[in-house]
Amino acid sequence: MVGTMSGGLNAALADYRVTANRLAGELAAIDPNEPVRLGKRTSNLFRLRDNKPVHRLDVTGLDQVFHVDPDAMTADVGGMTTYEDLVDATLPYGLVPLVVPQLRTITLGGAVTGLGIESPSFRNGLPHESVIEEDILTGDGQLITARPEGDHADLYTGFPNSYGSLGYSLRLKIQLERVTPYVHLRHLRFDDAGEYAQAIQDICAAGEYLGERVDFVDGTVFTARRHVLTLGSYTKSAPYTSDYTGQQIYYQSVGRRREDYLTIDDYLWRWDTDWFWCSRAFGVQDPRFRRLIPRRFLRSEVYWKVANFERRNHVVRRLDRARGKPEIEEVVQDIEVPVDKLPAFLDFFHREIGISPVWVCPLRQARKDLTWDLYKLNPEILYVNVGFWSSVDLAPGQPDDTHNRLIEAEVERLGGRKSLYSTAFYSEEEFWRLYNGEAYAMLKKRYDPNGRFADLYAKTVGRS
Repeated sequence: MVGTMSGGLNAALADYRVTANRLAGELAAIDPNEPVRLGKRTSNLFRLRDNKPVHRLDVTGLDQVFHVDPDAMTADVGGMTTYEDLVDATLPYGLVPLVVPQLRTITLGGAVTGLGIESPSFRNGLPHESVIEEDILTGDGQLITARPEGDHADLYTGFPNSYGSLGYSLRLKIQLERVTPYVHLRHLRFDDAGEYAQAIQDICAAGEYLGERVDFVDGTVFTARRHVLTLGSYTKSAPYTSDYTGQQIYYQSVGRRREDYLTIDDYLWRWDTDWFWCSRAFGVQDPRFRRLIPRRFLRSEVYWKVANFERRNHVVRRLDRARGKPEIEEVVQDIEVPVDKLPAFLDFFHREIGISPVWVCPLRQARKDLTWDLYKLNPEILYVNVGFWSSVDLAPGQPDDTHNRLIEAEVERLGGRKSLYSTAFYSEEEFWRLYNGEAYAMLKKRYDPNGRFADLYAKTVGRS
């Protein structure tokens, strides 16, 4: 929601500072040996945590848009604010964040500390690159404003991919960009993965295709012989618009259509209605069932809650076991590889994993003047994110981490990286080698010297 603006920015930030100081006091009053987490109402993590008792910090008041400056094209936002609420506040000014992750309830603080990506990432990088400054409540109880320069520049560049192990983001000031009312989509089809990767590289380098500027690039790989690349371009007018928030399903359209138009709002949330394609697991892609469901329930947030219930209680899995179905391994991951390694990864993936469809999204680090210490990318290289979210049958006797470990090994072999929002199976030595353990240790020593928060390995692999 949008914060009260009757007194302008100063009043909104004054209210925020009261909240931030309250939260710092709350943290200070908790026994240092007691585990602490944020009392968030939403989550987009796909790993279960342990069931130990935990103190949840009261984040009331940090889910607001404090101020939008349409002239400077910036927004001051609480760390618990969802992108859905932020877009609702900025779009009336013809502005949106530089990168809006696909799911409505992802929070700004979550996208920065845990990374995020979307179709403008080939030109705008990742969400943390649009942060101008950020207030962080660190493990040692400090309220720090981190900027690219100054005393806490190390925390500014080390916070992305730290997953709350160094501190929590309470307020962010971010850059916005101007948008048009509509997005023109073109869906290009490729039989060959090599040609597909080359087209991604060429179009992202040129920033245009057949004379039309390209503002968004992502794609859907249906099979080893069926690749779709979707190009989006801002446009002020549209001859028609499609609606994928009800009966029509967006991912099915990219395989059928050559061209499409969406409002900017519908474009930003095009993947959320069906959680990409994962809604099929709940039967809601059956038109007979779908027409009975109110639109307000066709949301990733709803599916996530159902999936998390199953992950904790295994109701469906027990029924499948009783029916003699094989054991399964959840394979829910996002990885990045250099664009020239994409064909090799897809070949491996089709051969060894077999999940379809998968999502692809090119990205390049936007800021060449900075190094993001815990998720280093070469700013001269175009990478491609590959996202896959499903399960794989296990052969008798196969461990339930078989396919995930294969993916981790292949991604490392190809010079890529893996996001940590889901399960990870690295040894501690492997993990710190891949995620810059030396830099992390220095940050931990400075900002959480007493280990108030679990460290990054414990959080993402140990699931603390």
